[in-house]
Amino acid sequence: MSGENPNRRVFCAGLAAAFALPGAAFAGQAYNQAAAAAKPATAYPDLIGEVRHYFAHKEDTLLDLARINGLGYIEMVAANMGLDPWIPGAGAEIVIPAAHLLPHGPREGLLLNVADQRLYYFPPGGRPVESYPIGTGQEAWATPTGTTRIVRKKRNPSWYVPKSIRKEKPTLPPVVGPGPDNPLGQHAMYLGWQSYLIHGTNKPWGVGRRVSHGCIRMYPEDIAEIFPRIAVGMPVTIVNQDVKLGWHKGELLIEAHPNLDQNLALEETGKFPPAAVPELAYRVSQAAGPRIDRVDWRAVEDTVKARTGIPVPILRPSETSMGGAKRASES
Repeated sequence: MSGENPNRRVFCAGLAAAFALPGAAFAGQAYNQAAAAAKPATAYPDLIGEVRHYFAHKEDTLLDLARINGLGYIEMVAANMGLDPWIPGAGAEIVIPAAHLLPHGPREGLLLNVADQRLYYFPPGGRPVESYPIGTGQEAWATPTGTTRIVRKKRNPSWYVPKSIRKEKPTLPPVVGPGPDNPLGQHAMYLGWQSYLIHGTNKPWGVGRRVSHGCIRMYPEDIAEIFPRIAVGMPVTIVNQDVKLGWHKGELLIEAHPNLDQNLALEETGKFPPAAVPELAYRVSQAAGPRIDRVDWRAVEDTVKARTGIPVPILRPSETSMGGAKRASES
C-alpha cells in the first residue's frame, strides 16, 4: 500500500472480525492479473458523460435529483450554488453535472477519487468507463488513499460493530445481521486494508457526503449493478484530486471540486472559503504542452475559485482559427 496508512483508523463498519469467519468469501472468479497484464493498454477518453439542464418541479429537492441522475449530494449543491437544496422552486433551472474528467491514476480496476466523491470502474476488454457517486469518511475518519485490492465479497453481510462505535452507542448489539437496520446494505466488497470496504447502505442520503467512518458507501442500486462484475483480486486505487485536467475534442478542460475541508463547509454553511491548489500553474502548463501560450489563466483562476465540479475549457482560440473566423465573417 502507498499513501496514508489506514491501520491507524479501525472505526469503519468494515469489521475486521468478519475476516476470520469461515466460508465468508464470495464465490466468484478471481481477478486474472496475468491476463490483464498481457492485454494492450486501452486509450480511454479523458471526459465521460455530459452536463445537462433540468427545470425543477415543485416537489423536487437536490438530494432526490442527485440520486435520480447518478450523482452525489455535494456534487449537485456545488454545481447549483445559490439554490436552496431543499426547495429549489418550481421552474428553477438546475444544472445536472454529469460530465466528469477521469482522475489521474491507473486505468484498471477501480479508481476512486475522494475529492469528487466518485468511483470509476474500468471494465475488462476496454469497454466504456462507468462512474458512480460514493460517500466517504468524515473529518476525523478520512477515507485513506493508496493502492489495495478487493480481497473478499459478501452478499447480505453482517455488521460486526467496532468497540469504538458501541462505546458511543451502547444500545447497539455486537453484531447486526442482514436486514433493513444493517448500515452495510445488501452488498459488501472488502479491501486489503483492515476494516475498510466498499458497501451499500441503508441510508442513501449519505452518498456524495463525508459522513462515514472511512468506508465507501454506494447507492443500493449502484452497488447491486456493479457487484457481480467486480472480481476478487481486482486492483483498487484511491486518490484525492480536487482539480483535474484533461482533453476533449481538441480542448483542454479543467474541473475543480471543493476540497475535503471545503466539502464539509459547503454542507454546513452553504458556502466555502477559497483555497489554493498546489502547483496548479505547473500542472496546467504540463497538460497544455506546446499550447501553453493559449491558456486563459483568468478562466483557470475563476474555475478553481468557483469549484462547481463542471469541466471548463481553458484555451483561447488560436490566431489561425481566429483568422479563419474573421475571413468567413467578411465574405
